[in-house]
Amino acid sequence: MTATSDQVAMPQPRPGHEVMKTARLAAIQPSRLSGTRAFMNKMIRERWDISNVLFDVDGDAEGTVVYSIKAPGQEFSFIGFSRPPSRTARTGRIIGQAWDMMGALIEGPATEAEIETARREIPKLYTGRATAGTLIWCRSNRSMRVFDQTLEALAEGRQPSVADLSKVCYLMRNTGLDGNGTFGTRSFPSLGARHALGGVLEAQLLTAYLMREFSCDLVEHLAAKKSQTAVSLDPKLRRYIGVGNGSALGLIFFVHKHPRLIDGLLSAREGAIAMARALKLGASDARVAKLLDLLRQAIVFRQQDQMVYETFASSAEVADDLEKIVAALEEFRKSGTVLGREADHPLDILAFEFEVELVPEAYETFLSLLIELVPDEADRLLAEADGPDEFSVSPAQTVEGLKVLICDEYQWALATDMTGPDAYKYVWYKSETAEEPRRGAREEVPKALDLGLDVCGGIQSLFADLGSAENSLSIARFLMKHPEHRYMVARIQSLRGHDYHTPHANINAEAFVPIDLVRLMNVGIHGIDKTRDFLSRNLRGVLYHGAPTPDDLRAGYTGTWYYPAEPVL
Repeated sequence: MTATSDQVAMPQPRPGHEVMKTARLAAIQPSRLSGTRAFMNKMIRERWDISNVLFDVDGDAEGTVVYSIKAPGQEFSFIGFSRPPSRTARTGRIIGQAWDMMGALIEGPATEAEIETARREIPKLYTGRATAGTLIWCRSNRSMRVFDQTLEALAEGRQPSVADLSKVCYLMRNTGLDGNGTFGTRSFPSLGARHALGGVLEAQLLTAYLMREFSCDLVEHLAAKKSQTAVSLDPKLRRYIGVGNGSALGLIFFVHKHPRLIDGLLSAREGAIAMARALKLGASDARVAKLLDLLRQAIVFRQQDQMVYETFASSAEVADDLEKIVAALEEFRKSGTVLGREADHPLDILAFEFEVELVPEAYETFLSLLIELVPDEADRLLAEADGPDEFSVSPAQTVEGLKVLICDEYQWALATDMTGPDAYKYVWYKSETAEEPRRGAREEVPKALDLGLDVCGGIQSLFADLGSAENSLSIARFLMKHPEHRYMVARIQSLRGHDYHTPHANINAEAFVPIDLVRLMNVGIHGIDKTRDFLSRNLRGVLYHGAPTPDDLRAGYTGTWYYPAEPVL
């Protein structure tokens, strides 16, 4: 990369052997390059026009809604079917029989035929079939207590309690976003880069945003049905309210299935951080003031956070550690020194000195905020991230060449003990009833087919067989004798030279903590806030917490929407 005029030789991105430790991956925080933030920036920049064109819902919450979404040069529709909450059949699992809302994101205007097909097919799930222009099928449920409290308040002509809302920060929770061929939806690779939703995860991210809007529109609509004196949500509250999201073990399969995508996204993040650390800044530079503002906003956000975290650092700890960075930056603004040292590159010094002292979540928050100081460069890096899933064998490579490659890039896998009693203690499988990903003790499910990717065991087995072959033998001839290694060989060869594609862990071991990789996807990749962990397996958090509303987008939103403070009404 070429350094700009106010940069010196750029510090190198952190090495893969540091970043890809699962505990470090779990600590990565939302940034400009995370899904929700990047997509919201795109909608703000392009002034997307989102409007409700049908809201035919009765006082019991039964009915149909349609939203029109106009992006530059392309139109989409969101079709939603609202249902009265069921106290018995509703569930967040795919085996459920009822949800409070089911919907579809489709290309183009919603015709009567599209609406009726969606109405008929979506409730069937696995036996249903989407129309050709359908991108996403989705489901969501209310947060019953908070939704009811908000409905009661609005119907009585008052705003809901911010203290009550901030306990969960959403009215409805996403329980399913299915696309990319599932149920006959359109495959994402077919969209192409020029498609308005052709970026990574953008169809799902738009659908989640529309869930947020539907939840706010629904609670206002039901309040108006209930009382003639009902009021609408204050715009500050509408921005503060996000959409809930629950995730579990299936995301670990995603991480291993899409290594190029994971590498591309993490490479973009690490590259942008390195660019920011290399900035030559004076004490009066406006970017120092901007970073201080962002850090203070993050501190308030953490101080107001009411979530309880079982496994990870508390928000109080994160806030306290961020205060240390603020103090160091204030010193720089006053005296031009950082931690008592003269500094032309204060951010690099801070990143180096605080790496060990801060809790990981606080340190990664600081690194994420650094990216905001190089926005154009960061956005370019994200745009260049590519994640094709296909691997191919390089047949002419020799056995010796592949052994050298493995020794250079997979020493961590070779060094992992795969012979001890706990190395294969757990197995990854899917339940017969719902095809839900699960992890269980091997002795409890002895007949289960292990669906997890055994990177360490696979590489060690491959390396042992390579050691028994002639060094000059081609990989093509090696695989004729050992076809069982074809996938691992293709994966290793296809990912050569990349640092961030595979978490450094044996996922079958007792010591592996599943929540680490679930949190990487939810927080670092998707950009979800306030992710509460349960039993080290499941996470619940908030998408689009503080995001601009459609009215804001049309008006030309400016400002910093993430890390929202509790609204003052």
